Amino acid sequence: MIAIRNFFKNNNAVFYKLLILIFVFQSINFQAQTSMITPAYLQKGDTVAIVSTARKNIDDNLKPSIDLLHSWGLEVVIGSTIGLDYNQLAGTDEQRAADFQQQMDNPNIKAIWCVRGGYGTVRMIDLLDFTKFKQHPKWIVGFSDVTVLHNHLNTMGFKSIHGTMPVSIATTAPESKASLKSALFGEPISYKINPFPMNRFGKATGELVGGNLSILNSLFGSKSAIDCTDKILFIEDLDEYLYHIDRMMMNLKRNGCLESIKGIIVGGMTKMKDNDIPWGKNANEIVQDITQKYNIPILYNFPAGHVHDNRALIMGNTVSLEVNENGGTVVFE
Repeated sequence: MIAIRNFFKNNNAVFYKLLILIFVFQSINFQAQTSMITPAYLQKGDTVAIVSTARKNIDDNLKPSIDLLHSWGLEVVIGSTIGLDYNQLAGTDEQRAADFQQQMDNPNIKAIWCVRGGYGTVRMIDLLDFTKFKQHPKWIVGFSDVTVLHNHLNTMGFKSIHGTMPVSIATTAPESKASLKSALFGEPISYKINPFPMNRFGKATGELVGGNLSILNSLFGSKSAIDCTDKILFIEDLDEYLYHIDRMMMNLKRNGCLESIKGIIVGGMTKMKDNDIPWGKNANEIVQDITQKYNIPILYNFPAGHVHDNRALIMGNTVSLEVNENGGTVVFE
């Protein structure tokens, strides 16, 4: 016992230095494990697959999207789900999963562009095997119902692109298409947004998560649910009753999401509906009401979602958000 005490007495400096080195190593290792993985950015000559994970796409409306990709120097593969007709869906769950799986596992495919949203991605998500994707990740692109994939990929530690889809590419704004190209090719992305009366001023930096509000709520309690802690939350929605927006925002609150986030970016709240007896607040006012106790910046009217100008967002990427009297800025680091 005396010998042990003498060892620590004579070697305490070395011992404490060793402890510090172990702590530093563990901290670095933890940061490495928790940092989000960025798929390889596209280069001219790369191939993009267009598939459907949800609603069917039987109309011949892909030419504008194919032409756009070709103008960027990219090749295009059309997935087997394009043209399938299974009630509302683009084939059975198994067919949609098999198509997506084939594109994920094909090393020649560098990005997968979901043709449209609707409903159905959640029905196939658990049929997918991400083993090869984890070894060779690629960009998954889309929005709306594709929020299922964005959130699922986020839980696995991979970035993805919330952006416009082929079904609407012919009518989407030029800025929307340009931002998608920037996201795919790894060009710098930053947005300056005009002032909005309801904006809440402040600064925050964090990982961007979120997507369609209805989908976010439907994923709580599943293995695809995002962790909101210290994140910047993006939300948007379409064709919902206003009291549904209130209910979903309350669910975010009761799940602890609003307690732990650093800021909120509110995109398009499009074609909202009301009951015969009015709810009394529009969608933005509902967000404002339920978040009023939180001292975080909130940027409203951001051009993303079910809107003409649907700017690309790299989900899982660190962003700097600043909201002041001049409007707001969102910078992807």
